Amino acid sequence: MLCGCGMMETVTSDEQVFDLLDQRLVQALMVDGRAAFSRIAAVLGTTDQTVIRRYRRLRGAGLLRVLGLPEGERVGLYESRLRIQCVPGAAVAIAEALARRPDTAWVKIYSGGTEVGCLVSSRTREDHEALLLRKLPRTQQVTGVTAQTMLHEYTGGANRRFGRDRLTAEEIAALEPGPVDGEGGAGEDSEDLVRLDDADHAMLAVLARDGRAGYPELAKAAGRSESTVRRRIEYLRGSGAISFHVEVHSIHFGFGIEAGISATVAPSDLAAAGRALAEHPQVPFAAAVTGAANLAATVLCRDQRDLYRYMTEGIGALTAVHRLEVLPVLRQVKRAGLLSDGSRLYDAP
Repeated sequence: MLCGCGMMETVTSDEQVFDLLDQRLVQALMVDGRAAFSRIAAVLGTTDQTVIRRYRRLRGAGLLRVLGLPEGERVGLYESRLRIQCVPGAAVAIAEALARRPDTAWVKIYSGGTEVGCLVSSRTREDHEALLLRKLPRTQQVTGVTAQTMLHEYTGGANRRFGRDRLTAEEIAALEPGPVDGEGGAGEDSEDLVRLDDADHAMLAVLARDGRAGYPELAKAAGRSESTVRRRIEYLRGSGAISFHVEVHSIHFGFGIEAGISATVAPSDLAAAGRALAEHPQVPFAAAVTGAANLAATVLCRDQRDLYRYMTEGIGALTAVHRLEVLPVLRQVKRAGLLSDGSRLYDAP
């Protein structure tokens, strides 16, 4: 999956690659996860019923999900990327324990089997510090923890896709969400945090399970009218407080290898290098982080030769990168959604 929740699914050989229409549908949803099926059908050149049938089949089989998730830096979540060193044989148990936590967005075991990576997103500083300063250090099988604060994400909107060649530039433009008039917000400046209220948290709990949930369901959860909920969702999207992610196994697009990238870039070159990296079709995620390795990314490649070619020609073309560490993912235990099945980060107070 690119961007989800839950444990890794077994993918059989006959499921490994979607057909072209499946892939185009997935990429249309990556452009706008809440686009009307009629709009997607018109852009893809097929019928509404065909799009609906394909979406329901993929979602029903657990191969595709759309999630509406908050953007941490816009809504004030405390986020850290963790690299956890473990004693041999302990990585699976530690990764699975982290995956059960509602405040972990993804959990991975890296090649070698003694290091676990995860993203922690906490609603309060106290909860965040409790995990980093007390719980993990007291775990006997953990030998070391490195925490990086997420400073700025370069991949958002159109840059959160991968394998973009299934849609033309004209098709992408036709699917992009339209401008938002700003109604329904609380008047936050674009540089300020977006303050979420109880009704917002209730809506997010629904969207974290189904980003395409209808307005009647969202209105019921929030205790607001459908028109109010519609305006509020539009405002939250337009202000960058929430975004819609697509969960799908990258193997269905022919990408057999996922790797974590840690790069060291001079501070004066960081913004330009991050933006350039985010434009690479192999990169669904890139962000500036704290620490000596100040640029982090996720890379998807078809095989080892493709990964080598990307390291030497793709990242190699970024002359600002001074040091590079590549960590192939051995197992993905939890995907990119903030909520795992059966647990909720956004419980309405």
